[in-house]
Amino acid sequence: MEIIRSNFKSNLHKVYQAIEEADFFAIDGEFSGISDGPSVTALTNGFDTPEERYQKLKKHSMDFLLFQFGLCTFKYDCTDSKYITKSFNFYVFPKPFKRSSPDVKFVCQSSSIDFLASQGFDFNKVFRNGIPYLNQEEERQLREQYDEKRSQSNGAGALSYVSPNTSKCPVSIPEDQKKFIDQVVEKIEDLLQSEENKNLDLEPCTGFQRKLIYQTLSWKYPKGIHVETLETEKKERYIVISKVDEEERKRREQQKQAKEQEELNDAVGFSRVIHAIANSDLNEFKEMTTCVFPRLLDTKLMASTQPFKDIINNTSLAELEKRLKETPFSPPKVESAKGFPSYTTAYEQLHEAGYDAYITGLCFISMANYLGSFLSPPKIHVSARSKLIEPFFNKLFLMRVMDIPYLNLEGPDLQPKRDHVLHVTFPKEWKTSDLYQLFSAFGNIQISWIDDTSAFVSLSQPEQVQIAVNTSKYAESYRIQTYADYVGKKHEEKQIKRKWTEDGWKEVERKRLNTQCVSYTPQNHYYHASSLTTTSTGGKRNLSPSQAEPGLEARESGEVSDSELEQTDSCAESLSEGRKKAKKLKRMKKDLSPTGSISDSSAKLFEVPDTW
Repeated sequence: MEIIRSNFKSNLHKVYQAIEEADFFAIDGEFSGISDGPSVTALTNGFDTPEERYQKLKKHSMDFLLFQFGLCTFKYDCTDSKYITKSFNFYVFPKPFKRSSPDVKFVCQSSSIDFLASQGFDFNKVFRNGIPYLNQEEERQLREQYDEKRSQSNGAGALSYVSPNTSKCPVSIPEDQKKFIDQVVEKIEDLLQSEENKNLDLEPCTGFQRKLIYQTLSWKYPKGIHVETLETEKKERYIVISKVDEEERKRREQQKQAKEQEELNDAVGFSRVIHAIANSDLNEFKEMTTCVFPRLLDTKLMASTQPFKDIINNTSLAELEKRLKETPFSPPKVESAKGFPSYTTAYEQLHEAGYDAYITGLCFISMANYLGSFLSPPKIHVSARSKLIEPFFNKLFLMRVMDIPYLNLEGPDLQPKRDHVLHVTFPKEWKTSDLYQLFSAFGNIQISWIDDTSAFVSLSQPEQVQIAVNTSKYAESYRIQTYADYVGKKHEEKQIKRKWTEDGWKEVERKRLNTQCVSYTPQNHYYHASSLTTTSTGGKRNLSPSQAEPGLEARESGEVSDSELEQTDSCAESLSEGRKKAKKLKRMKKDLSPTGSISDSSAKLFEVPDTW
């Protein structure tokens, strides 16, 4: 179902209903670009930590725009042993609905636009009919503006749209504006004397002139008129004055408030389906993501993990969908709900967000059902809430990271030793061949470039690391250090930078207090990158058929209840409230399941490995 601005409100209840009744749903997005700096391949590194990878991708993607959001819900029909799907394609665009609305600036990447155009993407639908949206902070500010405006409309004779500087006494009018205001007052007097005319439309004027009109009418005509600002088709603003009694004035005031609420809902727009993720660090990103989606599953990670890893060679969405139709998998039986357009994989519609979401859901069903073949007796249908699926939840696949397979949304990320890795700095003129020549005596090596003058080099034997470091002690053109020393120095630099930042804030606070001459003890309100803490409640991995490296730990989760899923609505609130809800979620999960235990022992067969 295509959802644009004109049919968004009329179909919103269908979206809510589809989400509410779904066993699971898949999502996809199309953006105006991927990276506003280096290419993703050049930007990322095989030895990035999850924090580094997140910060890199975030830094170079925040200014791109989401053009299209695809949502496909899946509900299992036990009677006919099939899934009923409902797919939605939302075209979204942050159109400002009034002058005070945020005027979003965004960037486009020519390769991304060219690619979408080649796939037949309709940009007119985005810019002309895209559904508007606001993030949480913008919505909060807008609501505050409306609340402030209402609070100013107090008293029986209050005007409909009252300026913040409205006065209850004669207004001081500049000399060059006196003639203009006198003419307005004269027109209003004629309106009040007339028995035929009920309304007066003033000519469009400047914001300052409208302000003077409001201030003048507030004290000169406290009752008997209603004042409102409207816009012409050319976006010119003008004032309409109406003769009203008190009852009519109150009725119009109620209409105005209803209109304002409708405008607010229109401005929030697509955010009513999903609120934009706040601009936050990695830990806050994890908190907010698990708050919005407490049971998030990445099909690419699932397909790259045992027992799928050995029988699936290509995890790109199109190729994955084709492979999952073949033995030993079985394509799922699905049917579009009545009134919803159906997709067919015979005619690929890749990179239409709704279709991609649909395909993602099909892939999940096929892989989930395959897990049922390991049970005794085998199960043909595996529910999205089955404990067989638990090991794959809340882990996001990390592309091109050698020894950290996923970003863990529910706890600390994996910390590999990397005791076989060296950090090398060298002249800008060096090439890959120079590095291979430098380390030729150490056998097979892997090189991961960081920038033009540095790279990570991994050796095949950790005991060779110190030998390599020693060879650079007297070298003039290059330096070699262990990965541990490199990380330690970076940590020291970060601590020094943080200390300077905090000392700077302290100095600013001290000067501010001295200036204001206020006598009180200031509290430290400094922001730390690691202000949120996380804990891991599980034991060591028990992997079968694949084994993990010893010493790496992760959590084994229990079943998630319906009451927990209802917590997703909390992310419509403020960021701080979202954090509280997320922490509550964690406490609920801990209470719902014994520490580190899963009642269905077969789930351990499919534990996501720490390393591959």
